[in-house]
Amino acid sequence: MKIFIKIKYLGKAYSGYQVQKNAPTVQGALCAAAEKLFGFPCDITGCSRTDSGVHANMFCATVVRHGERGIETALPMDRLPRAINAFLPLDIAVYEAEWVSEDFHARHDVKYKEYIYKIRCSHERDPFLSDRCWHYPRILGDDAVEKMKTAARYFEGTHDFSAYMAQGSPVESTVRTIFYTDVIREGENVIFKVAGDGFLYNMVRIMTGTLLYVGLGRIKPEDILKITESRDRTRAGMTAPPEGLYLNYVKY
Repeated sequence: MKIFIKIKYLGKAYSGYQVQKNAPTVQGALCAAAEKLFGFPCDITGCSRTDSGVHANMFCATVVRHGERGIETALPMDRLPRAINAFLPLDIAVYEAEWVSEDFHARHDVKYKEYIYKIRCSHERDPFLSDRCWHYPRILGDDAVEKMKTAARYFEGTHDFSAYMAQGSPVESTVRTIFYTDVIREGENVIFKVAGDGFLYNMVRIMTGTLLYVGLGRIKPEDILKITESRDRTRAGMTAPPEGLYLNYVKY
């Protein structure tokens, strides 16, 4: 059996999820904490590879003993979050754990992932939101947000999303399916929500930058489909910074 865990984390202090040499990562912190808890090295497989500075409201992973297909422990799963959190830094927390079968795969068995991106549209910055949203020093009216919402719907469906991928990314296919999108206002925050079966490198951040151009009147909502069909990165908007991006929900 494998242990399946759900995690929240702030990505500011980490060079993404996946272990890297000479750089702090979320996976590295989880592996170190698991070894302290169980007394032996563990392999932890995550549902995604979030980039440097990106956060997670829900991140899923499986834990097995290093080099093996499963793990054995007498620790009850309802007590595991509190136990492992004692060895984790304060910006990472396990909030749920359960047993799953050995053939379950944290990444391959994902049906879709939902991301949100937070833009704080205000003339003044908020130090309590520093590194947790993109502060854009301009106020967007309700009409601009509605245009962004309309534009986001053009992302839905199965498309080649080359126009929203960082150039030079090594991938076999740039075709992805977006199941739903939304753009909503919460006070001074404008939040872009998108769910899909997979995402290219920087895809959500480039989508966000493109939607912001729509809100600013530089791109018309209906032009999104033309940009997508062009497969031309130069026609899309800027790449939004990583601090506003959150992996929000994972569906199995």
